Amino acid sequence: MKVSIQSLAAGGAAFGTSGVRGTVEALTDRVCFAYSAAFLQALGGRLEGQEGGRTVAVGYDLRPSSPRMTTACIAACQAEGARALLCGALATPALAHYALSRGVPAIMVTGSHIPFDRNGIKFYTGAGEISKEDEIAISEAVISVDETAFEEGRLRNPPSIPAVDGSARELYRDRYLRTFRPGLLAGRRIGVYQHSSVARDLLSEVLQALGAKVVELGRTDTFVPVDTEAVSADTEELARSWTLEHALDALVSTDGDADRPLVGDETGTLLRGDIVGLLSAQFLRARTVVTPVSSNTALERTRAFDCVLRTRIGSPYVIAAMSDAARRGGAPVVGYEANGGFLLFSDVELHTPSAEGRLSALPTRDALLPILALLAQAADQGVTLSRMRESLPPRHTASDRLADFPTARSRQLLHLLAGSAVELSGFFAELGKIAEVNRLDGLRVTLESGDIVHLRPSGNAPELRCYAEASTRERAVELSRWGLRAANERSRLP
Repeated sequence: MKVSIQSLAAGGAAFGTSGVRGTVEALTDRVCFAYSAAFLQALGGRLEGQEGGRTVAVGYDLRPSSPRMTTACIAACQAEGARALLCGALATPALAHYALSRGVPAIMVTGSHIPFDRNGIKFYTGAGEISKEDEIAISEAVISVDETAFEEGRLRNPPSIPAVDGSARELYRDRYLRTFRPGLLAGRRIGVYQHSSVARDLLSEVLQALGAKVVELGRTDTFVPVDTEAVSADTEELARSWTLEHALDALVSTDGDADRPLVGDETGTLLRGDIVGLLSAQFLRARTVVTPVSSNTALERTRAFDCVLRTRIGSPYVIAAMSDAARRGGAPVVGYEANGGFLLFSDVELHTPSAEGRLSALPTRDALLPILALLAQAADQGVTLSRMRESLPPRHTASDRLADFPTARSRQLLHLLAGSAVELSGFFAELGKIAEVNRLDGLRVTLESGDIVHLRPSGNAPELRCYAEASTRERAVELSRWGLRAANERSRLP
């Protein structure tokens, strides 16, 4: 039977900011099978491996639904005549690094940071993340599916699962232990907030191998949706209390699939992801930095880089802009997102007291590199993480979200505000006069005071997000809360 991927998207499983996302109920075995088969068919010859034959590396995170979805993806690989190499539960950047190193495609079952009742699938070619054009090709695919293989969306006879191959995990681990010097973190007490991060053990291993005294905290078998871009008040309080209780020099963690870092300083204060990205770019001596429009404008104010490029939110847009910059000779080229996920588009040579050698490009979001970059930079400079943050221009960001806020409702509100100068000025009248409006991705308004409020529908879930920037952290938090409250109230009016 022929199945249109567009019909599956209409059922609630569709491409979002990065990869396919949907509720667990929408991501049935049949849907996961169909998307994986469409990926293999639509991208065709581009997925042929360098090692001969057709191999697809497959990994997953620690969500309850991920093993079941992984089985369906493996079934699709086998139906398409490909060998599925099961890399097990591992960080998304580890799987992507393996795919790049071996020139093979990869499928990662993960919902990243979103709640456990949702999940997703990310796709990689042997050259990196798929592009927005690739997403369109997959979305427009019509594939053949043997409907007798499914009953109410579930596989009747799930395939036998191959043994886990740990080489992808080890390759990723060795990538950093070969570059950062042994003993780099000697004498440092570093807390690892483990929760349900798929990289929780690997992160501890790497830090210990570099000499740190690691204090493992908060491990749980229940999935915790840590969003590094909208950190909860409870998580912030945990960070402060743990840091004080254990006399930590730093506290580190990641989101569920370990492509977004969480870094806290010696006071227990969590650094915003865009500050983590900016400091990482400085450590790597980047010439060109690409980041979405929502990231902190301290980036431009440092005047530390030859070129700064702003994009829409989503790693595919950042990657496309990095590629264009590299073609124009802007290397080293790096990118990061407001969530802290760091993308290394160029190979870089490191020659510092803490790191030596060539670090190969990894143009997908990575949590481990920025964590190590900040710790190494602090060691090189002999300063605390808080002092590094204080050395940057005094711009602070905050973000929050309205959950269960239908995407259609968000878009209707933004269309109303963007389409009428009267509506827009009236909406922001309480805050002051508008100096600039940016519609690159959502609605980003800069006020004459220098304050910034940015409203945007989430690309991954039915949520309205508000990003804010100001000269103090307290004002940024106040603005982000104001933006969501005002948006919610205005959207309820006729």
